[in-house]
Amino acid sequence: MERRALGRTGITLPVLSFGASSLGHAFRPVGLEDALRCVRTALDLGMNHIDTSPFYGRGISEVLLGIALRDVPRDAYTISTKLGRYDVDRFDFSARRVAESIDVSLFRLGVDRLDLVFCHDIEFVEIAQVVEETLPALRKAQQQGKVRFVGVAGYPMKMFRTVLEQASVDVILSYGHYTLQNRRLLGLLPALQERGIGVLNAAPFAQRLLTQSPLPDWHEASPALRAACRRAADHCRDRGVDIAKLALQFAVRHPALTTCVVGSGSPDNIRAWARWLEEPYDAGLVAEVEAILQPVMDESWTYGRPENN
Repeated sequence: MERRALGRTGITLPVLSFGASSLGHAFRPVGLEDALRCVRTALDLGMNHIDTSPFYGRGISEVLLGIALRDVPRDAYTISTKLGRYDVDRFDFSARRVAESIDVSLFRLGVDRLDLVFCHDIEFVEIAQVVEETLPALRKAQQQGKVRFVGVAGYPMKMFRTVLEQASVDVILSYGHYTLQNRRLLGLLPALQERGIGVLNAAPFAQRLLTQSPLPDWHEASPALRAACRRAADHCRDRGVDIAKLALQFAVRHPALTTCVVGSGSPDNIRAWARWLEEPYDAGLVAEVEAILQPVMDESWTYGRPENN
């Protein structure tokens, strides 16, 4: 699988990374055997960067990953996790919790270092605390050798700009903002490239909007956005193509985006993703889908505090 440099970190990641939110029951319960098969399938296919968080299943994702990776050589994969968000409405970005969270993640994952650690969904808190307390505490953990590189993760583009103006980070993780329907991440790229910040792009399917599957109850998309994406999916189906294939191929094409993070509790899905990367990219069909989506292109939703959106 193709690999790309991650900013100025000196490491490379595969263009497709395995997102372990699915192991935390994000969409459905995933048993131990399925979790083990998913992780091993991803590694076998070259998806050897894995992204998780203590928020995913209240730690279940990290625990299952620790079991799945127990016999895998540490230099055979890189891993990113997060801190600060621990439940739907439970956040703690204090320096004390930073140190505790890192140690808990190390224990759950069974590793002695974390390659990337992100402040998770910081749009839900005052950005000033993240800048003045959380990131300095993460830098301390970096100096201790527990963390290699630090960054922030979340949804609103404004939140990233605020952080970049006030703090230094090595990496960011953005989701849902570089897809067939939403390209807002491109507006942030010049500032990221100027600073040498590595970019992880997640959620190429826009949390199932760009698939044939029904949306989860918690999805924030407007009725107009849902309807347009359904029309696009139906158009692709009528052309004999799964819109998810088109969405994934599109999401990995931009050379400035190091990797695309995508997860599933099904090994068959993971194998399909790797196969899709090897198949031809239908630019004509992409143009047709873009025309259908044009009325809702770049539409997103408010997430977190209004002032961070």
